[in-house]
Parts: sequence; C-alpha cells; structure tokens
Amino acid sequence: MKTYLVTGAAGFIGANFIKYMLAKYPEIKIVVLDLLTYAGNLGTIAGDIDNERCIFVKGDICDRELADELFAKYKFDYVVNFAAESHVDRSIENPQLFLQTNILGTQNLLDAARRAWVTGKDENGYPTWIEGVRFHQVSTDEVYGSLGETGYFHETTPLDPRSPYSASKTSADLFVQAYSETYKMPVTITRCSNNYGPYHFPEKLIPLIIKNILEGKQLPVYGDGTNVRDWLYVEDHCKAIDCVLHRGRTGEVYNVGGHNEKQNIEIVKLTIQTIRQLMTEQPAYRLMLKKQVMDANGEIAIDWINDDLIIFVKDRLGHDQRYAIDPTKISTELGWTPETPFEKGIVKTIRWYLENQDWVAEIAGGDYMKYYEQMYSNR
Repeated sequence: MKTYLVTGAAGFIGANFIKYMLAKYPEIKIVVLDLLTYAGNLGTIAGDIDNERCIFVKGDICDRELADELFAKYKFDYVVNFAAESHVDRSIENPQLFLQTNILGTQNLLDAARRAWVTGKDENGYPTWIEGVRFHQVSTDEVYGSLGETGYFHETTPLDPRSPYSASKTSADLFVQAYSETYKMPVTITRCSNNYGPYHFPEKLIPLIIKNILEGKQLPVYGDGTNVRDWLYVEDHCKAIDCVLHRGRTGEVYNVGGHNEKQNIEIVKLTIQTIRQLMTEQPAYRLMLKKQVMDANGEIAIDWINDDLIIFVKDRLGHDQRYAIDPTKISTELGWTPETPFEKGIVKTIRWYLENQDWVAEIAGGDYMKYYEQMYSNR
C-alpha cells in the first residue's frame, strides 16, 4: 500500500484531490496535514476521514518535530504540498505570513523528506534515495507575472512574480528545484491556472458572485473587469497532478491550463446568466434566495438577478492583466488534456453551490465576513 502525505487538503484543491485519489486508488493511504486556517474546513473532508485509508492530523507544515514524526510513523512514498496562504489580497495586507507558510513551510517539508528518504551517497557524493519516492509541489501560473494581449506562459518563461503571494510561491518553487539540483531529490512541480468547482472558498471570484446573488448583494468587480484569467475545472487539475506525480519526469515543471481564457467581467456576467437560467428551469432553487420578492404570477421573482448588480470597485494593487497557460508539455509527455469546457463546468459548479448551502454557511461565517467587509466596504 502506497502512503501519501497531502498537506493543505482541507482547502479547496487539496480536498478535491484526496476525494479523487481515494476514489481512483482503493489501495492507498492518505495522511492529511492541515492547520485549519480560515480557508481550511474540516467538514469538507470529514466524510473521507476514516482513520484507516484517510487520516487527519492538525498541524503546521513549519513544525519540524511534527514533520519528522509523521515521516517516521507513516513511511510516506509521496508528498503532495498544497499547503499555502493563497489569496493575493491577503498577501498585500500581511506579506510576512506568506513568507512563513509558503517558503519556510515548504523548505521544512523538503528537509523532513530528505531526512526520511536518503539512504546513503553515490560515488560522486550525491545522496541516494528510497526508490519510487516523490515530492510534488503544487504551484501557480502567477509565478510568471503578467502577459499582454497575446502569448502564453511556458515552462521556460522567466519567473516574474508581481505580488507578495506570487513571490512567496516563486521562492518555494525555487527551493524545490534547488533540492533537486543540490541533493538530486526526486521532485516535480505543477503550475496551474485559476481553478473553480466544488468546495471553493467564497472569497474567490465565482463562489463570491454566487453567494452574493443568493444574499441579494451587489457583485464587486476589480477595476474595469478586463483582467483575463485561464480557468481550469478542479477535477481536471486533480487528474493532472495524478499524472505528473506518477508518470512525470523528476526535476521537471509542468504547466496545467484549461484553455478557458475569460475576462473577469465575462465570468461575472456568465455566472449571473447561469443562475437565472437554472432558477428558471428549476424554480425550487429560488427558495435559496434570501431576497424573496413575488412576481405577478405569485412566484419568487428573479428578474432582479441581472448585470445591474455589478459594481466596479477600486482595483487591486499590482493587479496582473492577463494569465494564459500553454499545457503542451503535459499533454505531449503524459497525455493529459483538460476535459471540462467552461460553459459546462460553470453549470456544474453553480449547481453544487445551490445544493450545498449548508457547507457554504459553515465556511462563510466569522473570520470570512470580517475579511469581506475589510476588503470591499470602502472601495
């Protein structure tokens, strides 16, 4: 039985990843290490934790003693590091936190893996490693900086981070690559475009828009809304990580993109349109609206769900204009391609949120609401 350490798996992408892996591989064991900060929700993975195939440990990836203890106890074959402070706005407010978690935490995991996996030295003095082990770093396309109207990020694109968040992820990537070069550590890195899908924390664009519509609130859009992102359905991303983890070449970086470039304002308008369409087709969804006004037919009105809800707010500091990923390398080498067109993925995502309002209510209280007010109340 292969054993995986998956850090940050109570968060959005990590939670989807362990659900995917447990379903696909019945003979694996996953140990989840998560500090359960504001974006981590144990309820997201509670149904997966059985203390046999899936074990949860609350802890910090910066904790050296804990990391060594876990490696000694569970004899990990793979490490998949999702754990990170991940929101650009938060990095602008508190850059140091991102250095601690994203850089020092990653380095601590690398050292724990090195202490556990090195078996000796070869004739040239380089460490030798337990056969088959792998450290996988989950990164972001934001490490490449910003694009103009044309072109794509390739694995060879120079790293040019523009925010404290992307700078911290770039630094973590460079540490992973340095361990590959210096110690010949078996590592891989994936850099993905914007993910969307189930269990996405509602500070992010798509779930924020859904949540605000259901609450009858305005929809804040940074600047003029023309910033472009490439959108990737989260399950497609999980499949890509699986491919790279098991079949990718060690020491390599693989870009993972969805071929779904959209302006932010397009995303917002399409989400509005899709919610109205779903509520027209299935009137029961209208009962989830906190703003309930009856129309002339005695039904809950939805005509107010339109583009008039959009408000443009002060742009984010250093807001990158465009990201676009070229996934040719992972497609050519490993046969992975994105399977979910955005127009289908957005419907699946909105349906999930409409049908899982208990999860949204649980995660969107307390610290999140304080953050929301701080970010948008005076813009």
